[in-house]
Amino acid sequence: MSTTISTISKTDNRIHNHQQQANINWITASFMVIFHLGAIAALFMFSWPALVATLVLWWVSGSLGIGMGFHRLLTHRGFKTPKAVEYFLTFCGALALEGGAINWVVTHRIHHAHTDVSGDPHTPRDGRWWSHMGWILRGTAQQHEKSVMQRYAPDLIKDSVHVWMNNLYFVPLILSGIVLLALGGWSALFWGVFLRVTVGLHFTWLVNSATHLWGTKRFATNDDSTNSWWVALLSFGEGWHNNHHAHPRAAKHGLTWYEIDINWYGIRALQLLGLAKGIRLISKEQIAAARNGAVGELKKAA
Repeated sequence: MSTTISTISKTDNRIHNHQQQANINWITASFMVIFHLGAIAALFMFSWPALVATLVLWWVSGSLGIGMGFHRLLTHRGFKTPKAVEYFLTFCGALALEGGAINWVVTHRIHHAHTDVSGDPHTPRDGRWWSHMGWILRGTAQQHEKSVMQRYAPDLIKDSVHVWMNNLYFVPLILSGIVLLALGGWSALFWGVFLRVTVGLHFTWLVNSATHLWGTKRFATNDDSTNSWWVALLSFGEGWHNNHHAHPRAAKHGLTWYEIDINWYGIRALQLLGLAKGIRLISKEQIAAARNGAVGELKKAA
């Protein structure tokens, strides 16, 4: 993975700085306005079936898709799955409307290569609002030049299926909307699409903003990453962010019984079903060493 965490070039820094100063991304901003208005409208058309559908889709898109799929599998390769499972998790991630998987991976790999320094797409050091949502409205918005895509995601660009899914990332959400409307009416559509997507986006963005502003540190890292229990609850375990930044390739972020990590439970379930292997973990020795301010190397799970 050396290519995914290599030092960013001066050209990439200039691109990032230019994007920060660019005009508003009107297409992205328009969709954000539409979805936020739709989320508000959903509150006036509540139904229990719509709520159930929303919670299920929130888990499917946020945990199976973003946490397990886009993040721990595709970005960091913390575990391995058959290609069919990998594509299924990618499909689930598309339901979150956070862009195509390849674009998402490129943004996150850049973030890890330059966490809280020049080149980070969404560091709070450029402003709290910027780190939460500003970078979507005026920054990269998950869009990168071809050379940057090739530099940070060469593994995914070589996969024609991933390229196809990346280009059509909006299709799964449209299909889910059609199904929800047909089976549950307008209530199910507005709750299962507009409200779920809007809330899910903010929960994901909290990992970019809140966990680099408030929380506790277990590991000594050269960035502002912290562990936040409440962000972890809202993001299926992604809030144990300091643990993650100390050992990015580890598939398990919650390291104690009280650090609830739903995404890890899902990966563990896949392992028990024989669908996940090569799982990378942080060893007990590394956790113990952290108490003394030392950060070790990753240990591959047996």
